[in-house]
Amino acid sequence: MAEVTSALVKELREKSGAGMMDCKKALVENGGDVEKAGTWLREKGLASAGKKAGRSATEGIVGSYIHMGGKIGVLVEINCETDFTARNEKFQQLVKDVAMHIAAMNPVYLRREDVPPAELEKEKSIHRAQLLEQGKPEAMLEKILPGKIEKFYKENCLLEMAFFKDPEGKRSVQEEVNSVIALIGENMQVRRFVRYALGEGLKKEQKDFAAEVSAAVGAVKS
Repeated sequence: MAEVTSALVKELREKSGAGMMDCKKALVENGGDVEKAGTWLREKGLASAGKKAGRSATEGIVGSYIHMGGKIGVLVEINCETDFTARNEKFQQLVKDVAMHIAAMNPVYLRREDVPPAELEKEKSIHRAQLLEQGKPEAMLEKILPGKIEKFYKENCLLEMAFFKDPEGKRSVQEEVNSVIALIGENMQVRRFVRYALGEGLKKEQKDFAAEVSAAVGAVKS
């Protein structure tokens, strides 16, 4: 297996137009083979998505999802390039699916760049303390911690979460968006979202509404 170097990542980016992290992941998945990695990116819609990412996306819709009984509500804005696409059934389904995903999985941030540096340092400190408590030598920590932080991103950042409709949990929310980009041929961006839970912040008995909505979403998946 060829080593995944920055030069290989740069070469794949120039050929595919995909993002740096997507190119790196593609190379890792395909043993450093640029051609196979390019095919992998196209299959997931990442290559075409990357080429369209710089295009203006100022149309779109604000979608909503209200959990049965009105206990959880979500608003999400997803942008596209044209009003025609905003009325497209596939695009509207994407917006609905992302809203349901937010209701079920309760992401904290939209993307990894939105995580405050102080929050990352806090996570690193917690994991560092846990690893030392487990007897891991100090020299190993810097090799282990990046994996812990990647897991944090995938559990807390909407675009990096495993898409709730993927039964194998291998496709991320961003990859789901990219698949619709590849199908329709326009740039699309999840811009922002807000999630409300009934009684959140009030001093009363807390119920696991997230678990309830996850169960309801499971019924939709099946």
